[in-house]
Amino acid sequence: MKFFLRCVILALLALGSSACAARNAPAPTALARPVFAPFPLAHPPTFTVTAAPTQIAATPTFFAETQTAAPLMSETPALSPTPPALPNPPVEIAAATPLPPLPEENQNETVNFLLIGSDKRPGGSFRTDTLLVAIVWLNEGQASLISIPRDLWVEIPQVGMQRINTAYQSGEAYGYPGGGAGLLKDTIRANLGIRIDHTALVEFDGFRRIVDTLGGVEVPIACAYTDWRLIDPSYDPNNENNWQLYQVGPGNVFMDGDLALWYARARSKSNDFDRGRRQQEVLRALFAKALQSGTFGKIPQLYGDLSSSIVTDIDIGEALRLAPYALNFTNANLRGYYIRPPYVSSWMTPGGAAVLLPNEEALRQMLTEAATLSTVAVTRKTISIEVQNGSTLAGYDALAAARLNYAGYQTFTSPAARQDYGSSVLVDFTSAQDANSQRAILSALNLYSANVISLPNGSPNAQYQIILGYDYNPCFQPQDLSH
Repeated sequence: MKFFLRCVILALLALGSSACAARNAPAPTALARPVFAPFPLAHPPTFTVTAAPTQIAATPTFFAETQTAAPLMSETPALSPTPPALPNPPVEIAAATPLPPLPEENQNETVNFLLIGSDKRPGGSFRTDTLLVAIVWLNEGQASLISIPRDLWVEIPQVGMQRINTAYQSGEAYGYPGGGAGLLKDTIRANLGIRIDHTALVEFDGFRRIVDTLGGVEVPIACAYTDWRLIDPSYDPNNENNWQLYQVGPGNVFMDGDLALWYARARSKSNDFDRGRRQQEVLRALFAKALQSGTFGKIPQLYGDLSSSIVTDIDIGEALRLAPYALNFTNANLRGYYIRPPYVSSWMTPGGAAVLLPNEEALRQMLTEAATLSTVAVTRKTISIEVQNGSTLAGYDALAAARLNYAGYQTFTSPAARQDYGSSVLVDFTSAQDANSQRAILSALNLYSANVISLPNGSPNAQYQIILGYDYNPCFQPQDLSH
């Protein structure tokens, strides 16, 4: 479930938390812009290996995700049963030469959330294999979601070079100030330069419960996905016969908690990068439902119902303070970013661990964009596009509408007069009839041969209308869309 936290907290995000379990939450951090620091890695690190890496037994791919978490693979000796206390205060992480100042747009006030998904089980080691940062401009109604891969090779303060998904457990085991969340926050700030104001962690069962409590969610799945899934959630995952290949999409798929957990977590037939994409799909769907269903008016009830499902430093007072800002958001407000190639490269450590090294310049540029209020998004969210399905391919209107949301446009769907369009049609109702704007919309949908019809001032409800024909291919990669 490693990922869900993110979903879960979407509601928590700026929209008013779907649920949160506060633990002695400190006073809310003052709003401020994201702070960047330089990357610590200029070249692949060298090591003097003092202990052989822990060996992890091979397991069938279709239930490797369900096994008890394996011991941490490390370039340093394993944690002792009674680890020594870390020095206090922690090592300073801001001593490195700072990056040049960020663009002026970054000085807008933000609140930065870290959403954590964990496979933690009683009595065992665990990792936080889902990490998602949400940088939220509350007043402007804009947010950037940044998926961090679990194998990112980073300098963990007072621990050394490790995968980023080991930081939380190390912080818990060593008694780091602020625990696992504190060490993970410091690790992200030291390596990615992003200040974290609030954290929230959710585990498998908690995520299922959250989705079910919200009544399930409809997820627009643009590209069909097939992977191994338990035939029934109650079946023994260690029995190979209890698994089957399961496919969802393309289409608008209703998901209960179990299906949403599988879709956001499965990776036997894909990889962590694709899993990050699917996790953001689920999170966006939860966000859309929260906006449409009056969730924000139910925060006190939801907080009580779900407080045992999430561990967070956001208390009920902070959740209520954030809720009104949801009115600033539309379905076009979430910008998605993914730390993946070309921002990272695969590398094998001297101990034999396959990890991801940051490609510093490319990654710095991407993170700077993610932390900058987008003027393109500010403009596009004022553009409303009506989407109709002119074919018999069910659900394609919802998929195209969601795709345009990724590109920053507001959308709504309506029935088409007929369903025999061979080619898609773009109707421009604006008085400007700007060819560049037309091309940008068609490019977002990968429609380069669509017919364009000019009807200035022809609709009071939308600036544009897209009627999808049989030439429309719904599958796309969100990272390819311009923000």
